[in-house]
Amino acid sequence: MNQLDFAGRHAVVTGGASGLGRGIAQRLIASGGSVTLWDRDAEAAEKTAWSLGPRAFALKVDVAQQPSVAKAVAGTLARAGRIDALVNSAGVLGPNLQLWNYPVDAWREVMAINLDGVFICCREVVPQMRKQGWGRIVNIASVAGKDGNPNASAYSASKAAVMALTKSLGKELADTGIRVNCVTPAAVKTPLFNQMTPEYIAFMLSKIPMGRFGTVEEVAAMVCWLCTEECSFSTGAAFDLSGGRATY
Repeated sequence: MNQLDFAGRHAVVTGGASGLGRGIAQRLIASGGSVTLWDRDAEAAEKTAWSLGPRAFALKVDVAQQPSVAKAVAGTLARAGRIDALVNSAGVLGPNLQLWNYPVDAWREVMAINLDGVFICCREVVPQMRKQGWGRIVNIASVAGKDGNPNASAYSASKAAVMALTKSLGKELADTGIRVNCVTPAAVKTPLFNQMTPEYIAFMLSKIPMGRFGTVEEVAAMVCWLCTEECSFSTGAAFDLSGGRATY
């Protein structure tokens, strides 16, 4: 493992109880930092924080609800004193259905968590980062936001919107010490696979020239670098982790 420098800094990782969020939190801690895991599953987040050690904390947060996020910001600052990095990792896939069969309520849930959640968390955390004069925001998008996966219209649309939000916010903050970027992984084996049909999993694998899925550790390494001081001239950018699938 390459040594990245996040020493003395504190990060918030949404959806940190499992999957990519947990792996990212683990890498940030290994790089010298501390983390607060925001997750709507309080019990799972507490267990994950305990397993990660004394520099990990947990808060129950519904990222789609502004009052919940505002309360979490206050709670995080009360414990850690600052928020140096925000990693928006919370997300859901939604059903694998054709658009004309897609339930409206399911569409709204995907958008509420995947897109509204990123917007609300950025909205509530950016003022604190502006006061500090420094910060890093990393949003977890997806190659589906570039390609548009069939039978995943809500997920694909939400991730495309996350990329656009990242670019807008990155430009708005370009003259500050805050950098805003996103990563666009191809499929990575996480608990999200439990929400997918076997046919959809096979379709995703068929699109990856490397012939394998990505790993949590590979995504965590890229995200951790984007949270460091070394990421100084990249902002409003989308970083691919697609095994050769993305060609633009």
